[in-house]
Amino acid sequence: MDRKDVALKIILFFLIVVICSSCSTTSIVSDFTAEHLFTGSIEGPAFDANGTLYVVNFQRNGTIGKVDADGSADLFVELPQGSVANSIKFNSGGEMLLADYPMHNVLKVEMKTRTVSVFVHNEQFNQPNDLCINKNDQLFASDPHWKTNTGKLWRIDPDGSSMLLEDSMGTTNGIELSPDEQTLYVNESIQRNVWKYSVDAAGNISGKTLFYHFNDFGMDGMKCDKTGNLYVTRYGKGTIAVLSPDGILLKEIPLNGKNCSNLVFGGRDGKSVFVTMQDRKIIEQFTNDIPGKSY
Repeated sequence: MDRKDVALKIILFFLIVVICSSCSTTSIVSDFTAEHLFTGSIEGPAFDANGTLYVVNFQRNGTIGKVDADGSADLFVELPQGSVANSIKFNSGGEMLLADYPMHNVLKVEMKTRTVSVFVHNEQFNQPNDLCINKNDQLFASDPHWKTNTGKLWRIDPDGSSMLLEDSMGTTNGIELSPDEQTLYVNESIQRNVWKYSVDAAGNISGKTLFYHFNDFGMDGMKCDKTGNLYVTRYGKGTIAVLSPDGILLKEIPLNGKNCSNLVFGGRDGKSVFVTMQDRKIIEQFTNDIPGKSY
C-alpha cells in the first residue's frame, strides 16, 4: 500500500468519525401518545416527584390529564368554570401549581383530594403563561399581552404575594432557571429574543442581557439540561433549538409536527424528552444524550 492510499484511508476514517459524531439519538422522534388525545392548546408537561406526567387540556380545555408510562391518559382534574391552565409546576410540598391565564390566577391543586384553589389572583396579570420554580418555592411567571405584543415578568413568593419584576417587555413566553438557579431565561415569541438575568438568593433579578436572537419562526416553552444547555421549542418550525450556556446554537432537533409548545425531561435517567405538539394534539418523544437539570 503506497502513501497515497494510506492518506486516503486516514482521510476517510476521519470523515466517518465526524459524520458519526454529528449523529445522535435525539433525531429519532416518536409519538408517545395517540394524536388528538389533547386539544390544540396542549401545553405545560410536568412530572411530579413520583415520576408521573401531567399535561394541560386533556380532551377539552380547562382540564389536566394524567399520562401513564405507556402513553395512555386519563382525566386527573377539571378546573373551575372559566379557568384554563397553560403551565404546570410542583412545589416542594408536592402541590401542583397552574398558570390560569383567562382568570388572572395561579391555581393550586392538592394532589390527594384533587381540590383546586386560587393560590394567587392579580388583576394586573395579563394572562399568566409559563412558570418556573426554584428550590425556595418562588415562582417566576411570564405574562404576555398578545394583542399589543408586549409582556411582563413576575415573581410569586410562597405566601402568594406577587412582585412585578419587569414591565413593557415583548411577548414574554417561555421561562426557565439554570441548574444552579443563578440565571433566569425568558423569551419573547414575537420579537424572537431570549433574554437572561442574574438571580440572587432572594429571587431578585438584574443584569438583563440578550442571550440569543432567532431570525425566523416563534418560540414557546424552554427547559435546561443538567449541564446548563437551554432547549427552546421553535413554534411553527417544528424543532428544538439547543443553546449552550454561552449562547451558541449547538443544534436543532427536528420533530414530527410543527407547533411545539413545550417540553419536559423525564424517564428513569432523565434523558427522555416529551414535547407537546399543538398541531397534532399529541406528545412526541425523543431520547437525549444529556439528562434534564433535576436528574
